[in-house]
Amino acid sequence: MRLVTRCSSGGCYSQSNSTSSLVCVSVLYLVALYDHRSPYEEVPKIPIFQGRNIVGRNSIPLIDKRLSRKHLTIIGGSSLDGFVNVLVEGTNPVVIRSQDQRKKLFLGENLKIRNGDVIEFIPGHHLFKYVAVGGEKKTPSLNKQKRTYNSEGSNNKLSEGESLSRKRIQQVSQDEAFARNLQVELNNGPVHKTSSEVIHQFNPPNDKLPLTFRLMRVQGLPGWANTNAVTIRDVIQGDVLIAVLSNYMVDMDWLNSACPTLKKVPHVLVIHGESDDKLEYMERSKPANWIMHKPPLPISYGTHHSKAMLLVYPHGVRVIVHTANLIHVDWNNKSQGLWMQDFPWKDQSGSSKVSGFESDLIDYLSALKLLEFNASLPGRGNFKINASFFKKFDYSSATVRLIASVPGYHSGANLKKWGHMKLRSVLQECIFDKEFKKSPLIYQFSSLGSLDEKWMSEFAFSVSSGVSEDRMPLGLGEPLIIWPTVEDVRCSLEGYAAGSCIPSPQKNVEREFLKKYWAKWKANHTGRSRAMPHIKTFTRYNGQNLAWFLLTSANLSKAAWGALQKKNSQLMIRSYELGVLFLPSKQHSYNFSCTNNVKPSGDKSGSTNNSLGGKRTELVTLAWQGKRNADTNEVIQLPLPYELPPKRYTSEDIPWCWDRNYVEEDVYGQVWPR
Repeated sequence: MRLVTRCSSGGCYSQSNSTSSLVCVSVLYLVALYDHRSPYEEVPKIPIFQGRNIVGRNSIPLIDKRLSRKHLTIIGGSSLDGFVNVLVEGTNPVVIRSQDQRKKLFLGENLKIRNGDVIEFIPGHHLFKYVAVGGEKKTPSLNKQKRTYNSEGSNNKLSEGESLSRKRIQQVSQDEAFARNLQVELNNGPVHKTSSEVIHQFNPPNDKLPLTFRLMRVQGLPGWANTNAVTIRDVIQGDVLIAVLSNYMVDMDWLNSACPTLKKVPHVLVIHGESDDKLEYMERSKPANWIMHKPPLPISYGTHHSKAMLLVYPHGVRVIVHTANLIHVDWNNKSQGLWMQDFPWKDQSGSSKVSGFESDLIDYLSALKLLEFNASLPGRGNFKINASFFKKFDYSSATVRLIASVPGYHSGANLKKWGHMKLRSVLQECIFDKEFKKSPLIYQFSSLGSLDEKWMSEFAFSVSSGVSEDRMPLGLGEPLIIWPTVEDVRCSLEGYAAGSCIPSPQKNVEREFLKKYWAKWKANHTGRSRAMPHIKTFTRYNGQNLAWFLLTSANLSKAAWGALQKKNSQLMIRSYELGVLFLPSKQHSYNFSCTNNVKPSGDKSGSTNNSLGGKRTELVTLAWQGKRNADTNEVIQLPLPYELPPKRYTSEDIPWCWDRNYVEEDVYGQVWPR
């Protein structure tokens, strides 16, 4: 038997060999407590494995400088009695509560603890209960013999036992692969302190949240990596009167279980891109008050791919643009991003001026050909819910511009309304710092279309648009494509299974001209190197400074962004897409909230127009190390999950293709295809 140990902080591992035919598995956890007794479910369990487990600031998602990075070492034994040894390695004392006894341990002291004991990492604070689960022995060959001589009923029961044993064997295999993986990381040297904890410091105040975006929570990461990360329950909350959920894939069963608030919403409209055979099941499983709508797709091979939500509240509307399908793996296992902002109802006596954000939103909703329905909103009256209904909200404080795609052949006034031509037109209106002249570009996405060099030049011209303070064009930037390698996918949190959500075939990926673009997915500073990206981002940067940043549903394809035709007089787009463009803007705060009863302040200076004059926001990455002071522009950090500048592929790196055969086993002992 091979026993493998891993610790959630990624700081150690151990393994031992045995020739025994028995499989011994004991699952040990530290479970956070809310009130000395109740589990605190918002804090993930900390797994404890055989051997040395380092537990400290990196593995506990709590901000407390009294916690050392190496606060405790917990040594799990090979016996199945559940006892482990706790050694204090931090400067502050630790309290162990066993039944009615409390014992304080100081630096260098140790104590053996049992199932049910409670550790106070700081006396009276940060309580974790030690829980031992399982601890069984199975002999597969014995099960096989018993199955030969037992009756049919007994056979079924023993088959379940054998199945359980096999699952445990598989878990050991997974742990073994994880340990091999971890050893590679350890051999490459430790991550520098400032790099490994940078996401831990990302905590923008509520009035600045609309100026940035957030990453989604990923299961299995250390606590620091999920600092300020969001779940679907963080987004859909409060007294929602109407919910419009726009997406490509929708798992009705998961959605209702993951977000119980939706069951209380009187009106729910689901805009989706599912196939007709899936729609039949969705119609059967949806609540009675839900309406399903698939927008028209006039051009073949198009999809409804946008990922957004509109939540109507008594005091306003919440607009959310994100990158995740409404399915379990997208909200739990992938690197994803989400932006949201709340807007109040318009004051009928106020200005009727329409912002760029409002025009873009209403135009996009109109293109979806929404199914209309009637809704009675308490204190507001009866409304017909359609695209025009959303004109009733005040978007003048919007911090971003919407960049959308809708299918069709767009020309004339509509040529610059959608796709990469929309992005081009918005950037052409912007003035950027001179440091971004001929600065590089990043294309990061999860599916690659069938491209050619002509279209790549067309797209690069659009994303290189804009002028500097001297009114001269920024000039073409050199793009790099951040794309996972085969090794990234093999060693990811999901193993090769993650590759099913990076669905690009060899014929698209292995084109000779693309070799000069490939760059590595590296995300140590956000803890997401092993969480494969489903997020889509495009940006122009210089060092850790960003000229602009786009969070979008659009992959790099002609279907998503459009291709110019007829001597550049027409743009053909196949799919629906939606993204938010972050630009330098005049600095201000955004105090209005739909869920906290915070009324709008009356400040209407929320334009993203970054014309000369006055202080502007300055967009930077989490790794930016400049100085903030009152005389400079306000610095807004954007949590790009990957590191800048990215490292180019080496000769040994192979870009992931989902239709290749991979025989080297992944972290779960699987090959691809399965």
